[in-house]
Amino acid sequence: MAHGEVLEFEEYVRTRQDALLRSARRLVPDPVDAQDLLQTALVRTYGRWDGIADKRLADAYLRRVMINTRTEWWRARKLEEVPTEQLPDASVEDSTEQHADRALLMDIMKVLAPKQRSVVVLRHWEQMSTEETAAALGMSAGTVKSTLHRALARLRQELESRDREEPATGVLEREERERCAA
Repeated sequence: MAHGEVLEFEEYVRTRQDALLRSARRLVPDPVDAQDLLQTALVRTYGRWDGIADKRLADAYLRRVMINTRTEWWRARKLEEVPTEQLPDASVEDSTEQHADRALLMDIMKVLAPKQRSVVVLRHWEQMSTEETAAALGMSAGTVKSTLHRALARLRQELESRDREEPATGVLEREERERCAA
């Protein structure tokens, strides 16, 4: 890679690293894993930087690399996971409702398949259009729509099942948070 392209890549990383780290954080729940994911994606992108003709598409390219890398990691770890009868309780250390909701959402996002999670992240968090999401993931717009529909239905189902499992606990926790906030 030419010296000018190296400088261009360094400048790109400097200006976009916060936004890219937020994207990585939405793809994997653990902050350390998100940093590893971004770093791995940057290393892979660096080797192909000169092949990206339109640098305005660098974000989309890098997000696709992050999604592919996360999928590779998920497949590799899938064999190490042991299914259990009951999900562990979600621990929320921050008492504000916004952080509790975000923690709950990140926890229930784990039930989605990687493809579904990618579509939800790109459409709702990254606020990409259906067409942009389809291009980023290499699928048709119809597939994005149906995948998003199934993913949202699965998230609703998971939320409802959790509400049925612990309705009294949820109310008590909300009341406790409201008392602490007052």
